[in-house]
Amino acid sequence: MSDDENTHAGAVADWDAAALTFDDEPDHGLRDPDVRLAWADRLRAWLPPRPGDVLDLGCGTGSLSLLAAEQGHRVTGVDLSPAMVALARAKLAGRDAVFLVGDAAAPPVGEDRFDTVLVRHVLWALPDPGRALRHWRDLLRPGGTSHAFGSGGGRLVLVEGVWGTVSPVGIPADRLTELLAPLAGETRVERLSDQPRLWGRAVEDERYAVVVRL
Repeated sequence: MSDDENTHAGAVADWDAAALTFDDEPDHGLRDPDVRLAWADRLRAWLPPRPGDVLDLGCGTGSLSLLAAEQGHRVTGVDLSPAMVALARAKLAGRDAVFLVGDAAAPPVGEDRFDTVLVRHVLWALPDPGRALRHWRDLLRPGGTSHAFGSGGGRLVLVEGVWGTVSPVGIPADRLTELLAPLAGETRVERLSDQPRLWGRAVEDERYAVVVRL
């Protein structure tokens, strides 16, 4: 087995092992009604107002996918972990949603195209985030003639941050907007560190969302 295959297998095993307790984190499982409502409000502001096709990459157990489906969107979720995908399928049973096992950087969606690509806490961990962003752009349908954020699809919704103080990990907002500059028609950065309802507690590190209309 090659080094890349070993790395991939190790990542799958790690996320499979984390799946059973993944939803214990307030912003993962969204079990607290106040946290759930906070994320639902944010998604309503970030996603197109009309029902569309949403690709949720690194979907985990499908908590954001469920909120998007509840708002009328058709959801395709992709995650590297079969255990996460199994939980997402159970969570959205009966909904207009499909979940696939695959790499978020190169999702196995064939020729399908989407109105929105939604990615939370994934881009920072990818070996080539710029390449992933270019690929995700190509998975979007054109957004039409309007450039208003309230209009139809053709958007990336990226929720990222920088976590930790001793050995911080993540991607700063300034770095992400630099990576997006060659791709984006219009970019909005929304700071989220001062919104404890999203995280179930107060946080001091950098957390943000970038909404991009292409």
